[in-house]
Amino acid sequence: MATETTQQLLEKAQSAAEATRHLADTAQTYADQLAQAAAAATAHGLGGGIDPVVFRLAIFALAVFVGYYVVWSVTPALHTPLMSVTNAISSVIVVGALLSVGVDTAAADGGSSWARWFGFVALTLACVNIFGGFLVTERMLSMYKKKG
Repeated sequence: MATETTQQLLEKAQSAAEATRHLADTAQTYADQLAQAAAAATAHGLGGGIDPVVFRLAIFALAVFVGYYVVWSVTPALHTPLMSVTNAISSVIVVGALLSVGVDTAAADGGSSWARWFGFVALTLACVNIFGGFLVTERMLSMYKKKG
């Protein structure tokens, strides 16, 4: 009696495996058809041609929203470490801005004046960001000191 139950379970498992294999084959067929349709649409110019400027602007807009919600959902106890990380990122920006400002020493043709000006603006804004970050960090740390 136990062997009949085992035999029935084995047959059910085999039929389930065959059904799963059939579904996998069907899914593979649909995926191949979709890939062929997408390739044909791209070849005929019907899709896939997103302007890089629009793509980058969309990424920037999404980053603004994500950044806003991430920063405003941080508890006050975590603002100090967050500011420390922001200061570290700004220091990396300062290094890049210094390289951009000093482009005329690195290039044989004197460098681009646009690169130097954008580097100067980036350097100024990053320094303001670092200074403000240290002020905010000091203020947050003073909230946790005992008064008296």
